[in-house]
Amino acid sequence: MKFVASLFAALSLAALAPSAFAAGVPPAGKIDLARGQQIATSVCVACHTVDGSRGAATNPILAGQHGDYLVKQLREFKSGARENAIMRGFASTLSDDDMRHVAAYYASKAPVLGDARDKDLVRLGERIYRGGIADRQIAACASCHGAAGAGIPAQYPRLSGQHAEYTEAQLIAYRAGTRKNNAVMIGVAAKMNDREIKAVSDYIAGLR
Repeated sequence: MKFVASLFAALSLAALAPSAFAAGVPPAGKIDLARGQQIATSVCVACHTVDGSRGAATNPILAGQHGDYLVKQLREFKSGARENAIMRGFASTLSDDDMRHVAAYYASKAPVLGDARDKDLVRLGERIYRGGIADRQIAACASCHGAAGAGIPAQYPRLSGQHAEYTEAQLIAYRAGTRKNNAVMIGVAAKMNDREIKAVSDYIAGLR
């Protein structure tokens, strides 16, 4: 019962994100994918490639990511709610409309597929992703991000195919408190050890 109650509480807290994200946001204008591509090729390309596909493993794959999630992250980089000196510098040059255009451009690209690589950990990663860790009241990743890692627009990001190295780094940052912009993920990561984080990150890379 404690595990079920914890899962319900986590989902209830996460569900607040869309309404909080929408609060105070001006009405959205028409999306301009050409403008989004222009921003991607002039501002974002060095780290995320032209189409947001498989660049350096230390940087996230953006192709196929939900546009509203990308806008939220850009706003939080700009405000400092999500700390990253490089991204804050880039985000500070973008208007709210620019963020929506470039986010929509990356969202319009086909999701990128990857593969799990650590055969010794893949079963552990699958168990955590699909079933959570009951004895520590950690909900299954799939309960928010979907069985195939597709996420839910306006709520939870797409995970499938993401670089294992990037996912691992973000979970470690949540656990350490250096990434502070998602209370649910901070609570989840705080209860995971290095091996569990590495296992689920590698499993996510091969989701499809």
